[in-house]
Amino acid sequence: MSILVHMKKLRDGAQKLGLHLTPEQLEQFEIYYRELVDWNERMNLTSVTDYEEVQVKHFLDSLTVITAIKPLNKGQRLSVIDVGTGAGLPGIPLTILLPDIKLVLLEATARKTKFLHHVVDRLGLDNVEIAVGRAEEAAHDLKYREKFDLVLSRAVAPLPALVELTLPFCAVGGRFIAQKKGNIEREVERSQKAIDILGGSLREVKSIELEELYDKRCLVVIDKIRPAPAEYPRRPGIPAKRPIVS
Repeated sequence: MSILVHMKKLRDGAQKLGLHLTPEQLEQFEIYYRELVDWNERMNLTSVTDYEEVQVKHFLDSLTVITAIKPLNKGQRLSVIDVGTGAGLPGIPLTILLPDIKLVLLEATARKTKFLHHVVDRLGLDNVEIAVGRAEEAAHDLKYREKFDLVLSRAVAPLPALVELTLPFCAVGGRFIAQKKGNIEREVERSQKAIDILGGSLREVKSIELEELYDKRCLVVIDKIRPAPAEYPRRPGIPAKRPIVS
């Protein structure tokens, strides 16, 4: 059976985003799915394993971040970090789509990084670094601090804590995109103080209008306009326990 038929939900949904996935990219997503389900039997990577659901809820959902990425200057190579990547989402789908990006997958659970190393190798993805560690500590590493054009995070923490965990990675002039779903108006409102302290400016809350994604998904888009104070993020666990709230 053609891979185009296999990945029909993803292919058709991506087209609605203005994205035309090649047969080679669809094959990569097929391999990614098979490896995800296989490894999920040995470690808890995802509760979603149905073939069509993974295409929509993981792969297509990950690709929606493309709608909020700043246009690149000619010759610019986008540097991206996916904070708390888990099974590689949204970072791996994005680098399948945009193979020229420079991607770091940051994950605190060492066991999950074994899967990440394996699947990145199986997919033949170049320019992908896998880092083990907590965001609170990695964000103070000069190798990563304020070095990225784009910071991504999906289903990691409530927004006030998430802003503290992510904005220190973002270069001034860069952008942070948080993938959220449901009614998040209050969450966004409570995060305004953290956004300001960490050097950010809320650009928009962008609704994702796709019939495949029916559970009110959105992107919270924050521009980095000045450096984050050196003391942030605070030590591990504190951003979640004592978030900076408005």
